[in-house]
Amino acid sequence: MAHILLTSGPTRQYLDPVRYLTNGSSGRMGRALAEAALALGHEVTIVSGPVAIEYPKAAKVQPVISTEELLEACQRLFPRCDGAIGAAAPCDYRPRMVAEHKLSKTGEALMLELIETPDVMATLGATKRPDQWLVGFALETDDQRFRALTKLEKKSCDLIVLNGPGAMEALDNQVEVYDQSGSVVASVGGTKEAVARAILRAIDERLIRGR
Repeated sequence: MAHILLTSGPTRQYLDPVRYLTNGSSGRMGRALAEAALALGHEVTIVSGPVAIEYPKAAKVQPVISTEELLEACQRLFPRCDGAIGAAAPCDYRPRMVAEHKLSKTGEALMLELIETPDVMATLGATKRPDQWLVGFALETDDQRFRALTKLEKKSCDLIVLNGPGAMEALDNQVEVYDQSGSVVASVGGTKEAVARAILRAIDERLIRGR
């Protein structure tokens, strides 16, 4: 059986001590993937941003807040794992400057300068061993297949899961799973639990038992 590193949930990038940038990721897909992996007998370590859900008790959970913390935890844990599934939705931008005190209203427009946060899955992909595997997620609104396959190559993923913005905070999901040749190896819709089981079957057959 495999030891799987799973990222889940959103991250937060603070503007000041009380305000932050984030997204609508609930962590439900991550939880469903963890449940599906555990049901197949795999060991699961979850690195999760702030969520209101509870993860399976059989999984180890490392809580984080920011994208930088997510990256640090994954870099520390990934070498001890057989593979990773990047189901988290890290915040892609952070303010260049974080205010030390709460920003007060002035009646004027507030200008924020944003810079990119680290790409967690691309960093893992650049350092993975030949015996490790990587499964990414691509949430796209336009040119979905093209953008997903571009990410698969850029991040050195073995598989990538394509879904849309309707997955955010939803109970259901619709996904396509692509391999490195660009072929669809799974296409499934339904509850996130059913979708997660289909994704884990593809991972189990192609990347774990198939190696």
